[in-house]
Amino acid sequence: MAIEEDPPAGIPEWVVTFGDMMSLLLTFFILLASMSEIKQNDKFQGVADSMHEQFGYDSSMSHVPGEMSPRNSSMAAMALTGRAKRAKVVQGGVKSKGTTGENQHVRIVRPGDRTTIGTVVYFSEDSATLSEDAEVDLLGAAETFAGKPQKIELRGHTSRGTPAADSVFKDNWELAYKRSLAVMHVLVDRMKIDPKRIRISVAGPFEPVHTGIDPEKLKQNPRVEVFLLEELADDLDGTPDDKKERYEFVPPATEATEASE
Repeated sequence: MAIEEDPPAGIPEWVVTFGDMMSLLLTFFILLASMSEIKQNDKFQGVADSMHEQFGYDSSMSHVPGEMSPRNSSMAAMALTGRAKRAKVVQGGVKSKGTTGENQHVRIVRPGDRTTIGTVVYFSEDSATLSEDAEVDLLGAAETFAGKPQKIELRGHTSRGTPAADSVFKDNWELAYKRSLAVMHVLVDRMKIDPKRIRISVAGPFEPVHTGIDPEKLKQNPRVEVFLLEELADDLDGTPDDKKERYEFVPPATEATEASE
C-alpha cells in the first residue's frame, strides 16, 4: 500500500483568488452603503456624472412623458444630469445628445425635487432688454425645448435694491415681469414655441443667488430662470371631462342613418 504524501506547505492557490474576490465584494458593499444616504448632493452628483461619463450611462428615459421612473422618482434631478458634463466628441465625449448633452448653454439651474433642466438669462441692472450675448445663449438653449410637450416656466428676478428714481419701472415686480416677457417673446417669435407652453412667474427681489457685497457676484441676481417642467401643456388644458369630450371619437354618419333622419 502506497503511503500518501503530505500536501505541500502553504495555502492553496485558489485562496488568493478567493481573497481578492471577497475584498472586491466588501469594497462594493461599502460603496453602496456610503451612497445609500445622500448628505452632500453636489459631491454625489460629481461622482455620479463621472461614473456616467466613463461607463456610458444613458438617461434618455428621463424625458418620456407619463408616470415612468426615473422621471418621477426622488432621484429625478440626478437622472436628468447624467450627461450634463460631457465634453464635445472631439475631446472624448459621447455622441449622444441629451437635454444637457454637449450644449453648454443648458444647465441645472438649481437642485431640487422638481425637474430643473433649463438655463439662466442675465440682465443689466434696471433693464428688461436682452443683450446680444444673452439672446444667443437663450436661442442655443431653446433648441432643446422646442418640439417637446412640457410646460416652460420663466421666473423673473431682480436685485434687492429698488429701481432708480428715474426708472421706467415702478417696482421690482414690474421689472421682473418685463424681463420674463422679453424672454417669452424670443422663445415664441424666434423659436416658434407654442405660447400655451409658457408660464411666467415672478420672484422679484426675494430669491437672490448671492447676498454678499461682491459686485461681480451680485450681477447674477438680475436674471430670468428658464425651467423645463414635468407638467404637460395638454394636461392643463381643461378638465378631464373637457379632454374626454374633445378627443372622443365620433363615427361618421352612414347613409342609413341619414335616410332615417
